[in-house]
Amino acid sequence: MSMKTVHKNNTGHAPAETVLDRIHEPMDMRCLSDEELQQLADDLRRETISAVSQTGGHLGAGLGVVELTVALHAVFNTPDDKLIWDVGHQCYPHKILTGRRDRIHTIRQGEGLSGFTKRSESVYDPFGAAHSSTSISAGLGMAVARDLKEEDRHVICVIGDGAMSAGMAYEAMNNAGELKSRLIVILNDNNMSIAPPVGAMSKYLTGLVSSKPYLSARDAAKKMVDILPAPLKHAARRAEETARSALGGGTMFEEMGFYYIGPVDGHDLAQILPVLRNVRDNHPEGPVLIHAITQKGKGYAPAENASDKMHGVAKFDIVSGTQHKPKSLIPTYTKVFAKSLTEEARHDDHIVAITAAMPDGTGLDIFADTFPERMFDVGIAEQHAVTFAAGLAAEGMKPFAAIYSTFLQRGYDQVVHDVAIQNLPVRFALDRAGLVGADGCTHAGSFDTAFLGCLPNMVLMAASNEHELMSMVRTAADYNEGPIAFRYPRGEGVGLDLPARGDLLEIGKGRIVRQGADVAILSYGARLEECLKAAQWLETKNISLTVADARFAKPLDTALIDQLVAHHSLLVTIEEGSTGGFGSYVLEYLSTSGALDHGKIKVRTLHLPDVFQDHHTPDTQYDEAGLTASHIVQKILASL
Repeated sequence: MSMKTVHKNNTGHAPAETVLDRIHEPMDMRCLSDEELQQLADDLRRETISAVSQTGGHLGAGLGVVELTVALHAVFNTPDDKLIWDVGHQCYPHKILTGRRDRIHTIRQGEGLSGFTKRSESVYDPFGAAHSSTSISAGLGMAVARDLKEEDRHVICVIGDGAMSAGMAYEAMNNAGELKSRLIVILNDNNMSIAPPVGAMSKYLTGLVSSKPYLSARDAAKKMVDILPAPLKHAARRAEETARSALGGGTMFEEMGFYYIGPVDGHDLAQILPVLRNVRDNHPEGPVLIHAITQKGKGYAPAENASDKMHGVAKFDIVSGTQHKPKSLIPTYTKVFAKSLTEEARHDDHIVAITAAMPDGTGLDIFADTFPERMFDVGIAEQHAVTFAAGLAAEGMKPFAAIYSTFLQRGYDQVVHDVAIQNLPVRFALDRAGLVGADGCTHAGSFDTAFLGCLPNMVLMAASNEHELMSMVRTAADYNEGPIAFRYPRGEGVGLDLPARGDLLEIGKGRIVRQGADVAILSYGARLEECLKAAQWLETKNISLTVADARFAKPLDTALIDQLVAHHSLLVTIEEGSTGGFGSYVLEYLSTSGALDHGKIKVRTLHLPDVFQDHHTPDTQYDEAGLTASHIVQKILASL
């Protein structure tokens, strides 16, 4: 006989069982009445708020899809029916309902649940996410695979209006409309300026257009229309489109080959459930788009009233919504970048800033406060952001494209063709370089040094501290010979006193930070402080270290490298990036220069491991990666 732990409330009595307590997996929901499903949604919202208050993470997006999550799992036969969440930061309620409730308090913690959907975590996560606008493409692939295998299952994609700003979503919709595969797309609209229809009539009409009688009548009418003369045929088709457009403005989606239903109130189960059941049982030919209007942060007043709807939060007090953020007098690298760029813009009216839907994350909201007409948020569209910047540069402006390292990967083709080949002076500010903690491998800035360094005309810099970052912002603003990129990590700087403005750096020149005699460390980026700690420890063992800050990965400071090789027996490079990056460039130079021919110098490279590291605290991640002071010491001692 299994035993169940009973928690008592402060009266000494066990709390009454909730509907959520009866749900261990989605099949348990399918015998519930609609009234019980509403109670389940209320329970689920409370559980989500409670969980995130203890762990931090993404809150507002999940609260906005509570009713939708309940409805989808109640109506469809998941996991056999495939449910794909775009981006995935709204998936906490989904995880609670799909057998992970007992682990929800581990979300984004080391060895706990991922903050996004993850295939290896659950059969209810059929496609991993964290970057946006991929759901329709993946869902269409699954739908076509189903058809080729002659299987019978539904594929449902839930995509937000923000993710719909990316071209990839429209590429997928265009293909879906052409293929005519059975696919359900739910547009989770919490920001578009489309007012949801209200009242009994609108509810009736929305239910009507998803029902079998309507679909049958529509099919019969289409057959009748086909035998009409061309002018009447065209007029009849346009009349139906106009009538259905009046229900919700779906003409654009209809033109792309989707059967449009909506808008529906995404928080009203009385609307959502009948529509989903109709679409499940009486699926129209080809793909369907259901337009659901939702409110981010719904049901939790502090989130509803916050400007960002409490999208990403630290641990917080449930009653007040006050977040428990540690206070620090040390500014983050992101803030240093934003203030430095704003200062440079005061000196140069050609400087403009570009972000791809991340004004807060990149700090460009600070820039916009001073120069609103010179800051451009292009939406979740990194490809467009890069080529937009190229166009600005072609006309003599000085664009700074502030994009997370991991997000720039989506614009790589444009970096090659539209920027590098044409040698246009676009400045790339690469935030979140290196490991990023709780967001995990999908957000880690691991590869930019490798994938940008192979491009002709590109200049690459990495900031070792906040003062160096200021200098790299000024240097990038002054550099007009071609594209230039500088990378910097997430989190706080090292606590330096900062001047009003950075220094101009000589392109391709590093610096000696500490002079020694036995071993040389050449650091690229923000591991410099760990290198200095290692040097101090080794000094107690009578091993003298030179520590150099490379500053540039391209062009390399070959004179500095030659100097280090000539006067030391061991050279160690270190970077917060993947193999194939800075250390590889140094090794290639030493190989071609002949410095390795005589065996007088040993060279070791320290970089991120060749794996996708799971989420954890940044300190733990860097320890796992072998990039802390103690690991540097171990590498040096083992090599001497």
